[in-house]
Amino acid sequence: MDQQGAHWFKSSYSGGSGTECVEVADLRTAVGVRDSKRPYGLHITVQRNTWDEFVATVRRREL
Repeated sequence: MDQQGAHWFKSSYSGGSGTECVEVADLRTAVGVRDSKRPYGLHITVQRNTWDEFVATVRRREL
C-alpha cells in the first residue's frame, strides 16, 4: 500500500510544539513511519513484528 491510501497518525506521546513528531500508518503487513513535518516526503516501511518489538522495547524503557 502506498502512503496515499494509508491513514497516518501521530503518537499520543508527541509533544505539543510540533517540532519533533513522527507519524505511523498501518500498512497491513508492515508499518509506515514518516516525519510529520514532511507528510508528502519519503517514508520508511518496517515489518510489523519489528515495529512491535521496537514499541515494546521503548515501553519497557530499554532504549
